[in-house]
Amino acid sequence: MLLELALTCAALTGGGDDPGDDPPRKAAEATIAAPQPFQVDWTELARSSLRLLGIMQAFRLATEPGTRAGGFGLGPGYTGGVGNLHGWADGDPFYVNYVGHPMQGAVSGRLWLLHDRRYRRAEFGRGADYWKGKLRATAFAWVFGEQFEIGPLSEASIGHIQKDFPQQGFVDHVVTPTVGLGWMIAEDALDRYLVRGIEARTGNGFARIAARTLLNPARAFANVMDWKVPWYRDSRARLLLRGGPGDGGSRGARRKRSRAGDRAVRVHCIHRPAPLRRRGLCGRRC
Repeated sequence: MLLELALTCAALTGGGDDPGDDPPRKAAEATIAAPQPFQVDWTELARSSLRLLGIMQAFRLATEPGTRAGGFGLGPGYTGGVGNLHGWADGDPFYVNYVGHPMQGAVSGRLWLLHDRRYRRAEFGRGADYWKGKLRATAFAWVFGEQFEIGPLSEASIGHIQKDFPQQGFVDHVVTPTVGLGWMIAEDALDRYLVRGIEARTGNGFARIAARTLLNPARAFANVMDWKVPWYRDSRARLLLRGGPGDGGSRGARRKRSRAGDRAVRVHCIHRPAPLRRRGLCGRRC
């Protein structure tokens, strides 16, 4: 009796410790149960941001003689320019301050959203995730804008712009992230209520591409800076030249599928098998 109890206890305590079976199963369960990390892809975000910054500074050097003649570096010209900031206006035309810089804020904010895994698929609406994602993107747009204005690779270090009158104003520091946020929200509203409507009404891929690109210019430019096609969307499937999500393909394809479905229904009705007859307890038909 004691021997039987000892063998039973040994089986119960040692049966689950087989090194060839249980640890892999536990590891697999742990792998399945582990949640997907909602982290920011900082490496790709830095690369995309540097591409955008490089294009902006190259444009300045190519089109502004004063930038090329102003000097370079973080010496007295840089410190004098940063220390000279005051007031609101900076001498730039209206379209530069209130169109160009807000679009810069929207593009840099979109770059953040492309790499913010937690909120990048949030759709326009009242949901908390959407607004949290936009506030995080606005914070990054402000950081990027400050770097462009007074950072190590900025207007202050490349051209020493702020040291000369009337380039000392803070207008770009304020307008870039705030109006840029409004720009992003406006594009999201257009994408949800207008672009999606166009996609639902046409199977023409070129029309869909034009709608996504032209009605969301900041998003399209950010996609290009991230080595994506301009019409890329995180929230829905890839856009194909023929058909796509929302309408089941072109009108001709939908018509063919409808006719094929009708034929299948007719064939099913014609060849429906006859009902089985009941059998008695003896195994013969009744």
